[in-house]
Amino acid sequence: MTEPLKILTYSTLYPNRVHPQHGIFVENRLRRITDTGEISAEVVAPVPWFPFKQDIFGHYGSLAQIENAGQRFGLSVDYPRYLTIPKIGMSVAPELLFRGTLKRVKQAVKNSGAVLIDAHYFYPDGVAAAKIGEALGLPVVITARGSDINLIAEYAGPRKQIIDAANRAAAVIVISLALRDRMIELGIDPGRIHVLRNGVDLENFKPVTTEDAVAVSSIEKPTMLAVGNTLSSKGQDIAIRALTLIEDLDLVIVGDGPDRPAFQQLASELGLSDRVRFVGRIPQNDLKCWFSAAEFSVLASMREGMPNVLLESVACDTPVIASNVGGAPEIVASTDAGRLMDARSPEALAAAIQDLRATPPEPGMTRKWAERFGWEPTIKAQISLYREIIG
Repeated sequence: MTEPLKILTYSTLYPNRVHPQHGIFVENRLRRITDTGEISAEVVAPVPWFPFKQDIFGHYGSLAQIENAGQRFGLSVDYPRYLTIPKIGMSVAPELLFRGTLKRVKQAVKNSGAVLIDAHYFYPDGVAAAKIGEALGLPVVITARGSDINLIAEYAGPRKQIIDAANRAAAVIVISLALRDRMIELGIDPGRIHVLRNGVDLENFKPVTTEDAVAVSSIEKPTMLAVGNTLSSKGQDIAIRALTLIEDLDLVIVGDGPDRPAFQQLASELGLSDRVRFVGRIPQNDLKCWFSAAEFSVLASMREGMPNVLLESVACDTPVIASNVGGAPEIVASTDAGRLMDARSPEALAAAIQDLRATPPEPGMTRKWAERFGWEPTIKAQISLYREIIG
């Protein structure tokens, strides 16, 4: 067997003890790469720091509780702090990130022998990583995740820095064809862009018995499940409003976020409090029970990269209804997977529900569709790309 290729993964999106779900999609991919034995990795996961009291700035207070370093699933993770300036610091964020973490990355590279920097999320992470790579003489691969390209790149300053970082990187990875098209629109050379979509853990996400599903979720009525951060951009409010058009259906919202109180108030104002249940965040290993208990899941997002929750739902043999954005059409490319909404509205969601109910997939067919989204092809291609870059 060839010597494992040593890399350093660099991203502000990475789980920690305080926020165990934060950036879990980055960790999941890295774990599968290192599990092959062909790659060894250390992680530098910078944490934003703002020097004011926790009772005034609660978010930064919680970040202050994150450990300085640790081990996760056998991987060493360093959590260096870097200065951030809330609300007004977008344009200087990459420079602050670069200056705040260069020494720690240099030390991690020296300790691990890493020969490549694997950066995730283009702004500010990828921009800072490109500068670090130049400072240390290491090639950098940057993975675009979604809102970094679909949202942040709408601003002129960040867009210029994103394009510059992409041109300096050894390669750019995107997780969907839609993100590739968007990066080409920005003026990035198509030859530098590699589409390596997210996979789904088919062992963890699989159908469970009705008894087990109900025992964990307490879902016994026809229910649509919305999993994700409770944000207006994710569209849980659209799912709530759709209940006024579909009588024999409940809604369970899994996740938390700043818009949860507004969504709870909306459900109350519409007289739907008895049909909408908010359960907050739940352990990743329990999600299969919630998916299996639901009639279908819904994701009415404004924007997406390659939405993991859709892959996880179909892997549990639960069809999905999604807005036609980002990588969702690549997942919902068959009626066995579910339906795409014609528009991002309660009426379009209700119409998609009625269509799905009129001709639902045969049992087992949704899971069968999901099996083409396993991790193996992506992991093989990513390792091959890294080895090609190192030569």
